[in-house]
Amino acid sequence: MLLPLVVFVVVAGSIVGGYFAIALLPGVFAARRLDRRLRDVATDDTAADLVSGDETVLKHALEGPLPGMDRLVSGTGAGKRMARLIEQSGVRTTASGLALITIVAAAGAGLVTFLFVPQRYAPLGAALVAGIAPFLWLLHKRSQRLKRFEEQFPEALDLLSRAIRAGHALQTALGMAAEELPDPVGPEFKKTFDQQNFGLPLRDALNEMSARIGILDVRFFVTAVLIQRDTGGNLSEILENLAHVVRERFKIRRQVRVHTAHGRFTGYVLLALPAALAIALSFINPEHMQTLFRERIGQMMLMGAIVMQTVGFIWIRQVIKIEV
Repeated sequence: MLLPLVVFVVVAGSIVGGYFAIALLPGVFAARRLDRRLRDVATDDTAADLVSGDETVLKHALEGPLPGMDRLVSGTGAGKRMARLIEQSGVRTTASGLALITIVAAAGAGLVTFLFVPQRYAPLGAALVAGIAPFLWLLHKRSQRLKRFEEQFPEALDLLSRAIRAGHALQTALGMAAEELPDPVGPEFKKTFDQQNFGLPLRDALNEMSARIGILDVRFFVTAVLIQRDTGGNLSEILENLAHVVRERFKIRRQVRVHTAHGRFTGYVLLALPAALAIALSFINPEHMQTLFRERIGQMMLMGAIVMQTVGFIWIRQVIKIEV
C-alpha cells in the first residue's frame, strides 16, 4: 500500500500546486508589470516614448500560465466562445489556465481511479468527469452571475433614469452607475463607460455590452436607448417604464417557478432514485450488485440506464421550462 499512497500524495500535491500556481501567478505577473511601468514612468525618456508613439492606450488581456496557447486559441471559434464564457462567469482565468486545470484534473482522477478501482473503464470515466467538471463549474458561476445581474438591473435602470432627470447626460449616468452599483452590474457598466470614454461610439459600446452579457433585459435597454437617440423622446421615462417591466417579469417568473416546482422535484427524485437504490443494494446484497459490473450484459444495462435517465431528466426540464 506504500506505492499507491505515495502516488496519491504526489497527484494530490500536483493538483493543489497547479491550482495555486494558476490562481497566484497572474497576480504576481501583474504586480511585476505594474512595477516595470512605474519605473518607466519615473524615467526621463517617457515623454520621448509617448511622442514617438511607442506607448498607446490599449486593452490588455489577462495573461495565463501559457501565453502562447492563449494566442493560439484566441484566433479560433472555440477559443472565442471559451473566452466569452470565462468573461461572463467573472472568474479571473484564461483559456490556457482552464486547459491546464482540465488536463491536471483528468490525469489525476484517472490515475487515482486506476490505482484504487479494479474496473476496466472506471479510469476513463473518472477522467472524463474530472475533465468536464471545470467547464460545469464555469457554467454554474456564469449562471449565478447573470442571475445577480438580472436582480440588480432594475436598480441600475432607476439610477440612470434619476440621473438623466437631474440633468446629467447618458454617458455621465453610466459612469455614476459604474461607481455606485455593486458587482456584477457596476463592473459591466464601467466597461461600457470606459469604452465610450476612450473613443468608441456609444452605439458600439452598448452593442458590445449586449453581446457580452446576453440577457434579454439588456437587449431591451440597448434597443430603447439607441431608438431614443435616433428618434428623440423622454429617455428618463423610457428607462423608468423599462425598469417596471423588468420587475413585473420577475414576479411572473417567480410565479412560474412555484407552479413548476412539482415537476422539477419529480425530475430530481427520478434522477436520484436509481443511484440511491443501487448504493443501498450494494450494502444489502453486494454479490447481487457485482453481477451488473462483471457481466457484459450488466454493463450494457448500466450504460443504457444512465443514458435513459439523462434523456428523461432533460425531457422533464424542457417540459417545465417556460420562457417569460
